[in-house]
Amino acid sequence: MRVARLGVSRRIVLGGLLGSALVPARVLAETPADPDVVVIGAGAAGLSAAKALMAMGRTVALVEAADRIGGRSFTDTETFGMPFDRGCAWLHAADRNPYYPLAQELGRTLVYQDLDLDGLYFGSRKATRAELEEERALEDEMVEAIGKLAETADVGSDRAVDLATLPAQAAATYLGPMDMGVDFDELSTADYAMTADLDPNYQIKEGYGALIREHAADVPVELSTPARRVAYGGKGVKVETDRGTISAKACLVTVSTGALASEFIAFDPPLPADKMAAIYQLPMGMLAKIPLFVEGRRLGYEPFSDIQIERPGKADIYFCAWPFDTNLLVGFVGGDFGWEMCAAGEAAAIDYAVGALKQTFGTKAAAAVKKGSFTNWGADRWARGAYAAAMPGHADARARLAEPLAERVYFAGEALAGEFVQTAGGARLSGEAAAAQIHAALG
Repeated sequence: MRVARLGVSRRIVLGGLLGSALVPARVLAETPADPDVVVIGAGAAGLSAAKALMAMGRTVALVEAADRIGGRSFTDTETFGMPFDRGCAWLHAADRNPYYPLAQELGRTLVYQDLDLDGLYFGSRKATRAELEEERALEDEMVEAIGKLAETADVGSDRAVDLATLPAQAAATYLGPMDMGVDFDELSTADYAMTADLDPNYQIKEGYGALIREHAADVPVELSTPARRVAYGGKGVKVETDRGTISAKACLVTVSTGALASEFIAFDPPLPADKMAAIYQLPMGMLAKIPLFVEGRRLGYEPFSDIQIERPGKADIYFCAWPFDTNLLVGFVGGDFGWEMCAAGEAAAIDYAVGALKQTFGTKAAAAVKKGSFTNWGADRWARGAYAAAMPGHADARARLAEPLAERVYFAGEALAGEFVQTAGGARLSGEAAAAQIHAALG
């Protein structure tokens, strides 16, 4: 959720993924015979690329491994009986995000959120007003320090700051695992310094995932069709899928770096060593949601309040309280601890979030929780994480991954979205830019 405060930005872009309640699959389509372009992956990047290529007069085959479109954008309407974004929820950088005018055109309910912390706790102790103000000031100072260090060194962001005080540790939690999906020592100074200020940030009552689906309503997709092999050594490309082989002039790969690292898509010839290195130097960060349905208690906070609880061992949790005046208290866990929760599973994650409420707000608050869920992107075989974060020392991996192969295989997605990395809007812009590049190359 990238927050903007003065020059500071932060985002909780995603936090979570698939749950048990799925929106029914929207589209199955016949693949065009010998299309101009095969697009692999029907997330925001793949959908927007296919839509753009079709508008340019190109024939496109879009294949998706999962049984639904959207990738890491997914509005679940079943778990809580209301729209809940298990993936990306904040429409970031609304003044630069192409989904914002679409949301307005479609009459979506948009609420601006400043993302400043409204509540900060150290275990059961509420931070003093002075400590909360110190945390806010330290965010500004840390962003400035990271940017300054990035001018000479691409290292862990912990090298840029002093984390000796509780407010400093809270600011590092806020900027690291709750923003970029990695702990501060794993947050590349250069990678962080190149990201944009994402204010203004909005939430969409009807769901961001639903908006992305609506944008792609006219795009045909072959669902449940994993791509297994991309052969690009001869003329054109051949993409082998579970439904057969598709021949085309070019291929656009929009799957996550986690999926690429798993190598479930083989390349022939094999990817060059530098390309493989770039993939592994852009591992997936983790930000997972633990939404809780709470009856009858508001904990003293208004809708859209931002609450962070610092706990021992970096087992920290952030809550977005009562979005759209609902009974949802949406918890977030990120970085290494987020991965630990993914390994532990849904029951353990819900127990943890309820336990944090009990310690901080008391037994009655915990007892008011009637239902919980967990958005375990780490367990999704087609994503394998929340979003890509460059390792310290390897911020240039994004540019290396973006380089086309033999002018026939191209790459796009949130990992390659320039200053808007880790966002759905950035993924769309990346897909549209790749589409224009492919169209020009095909002549």
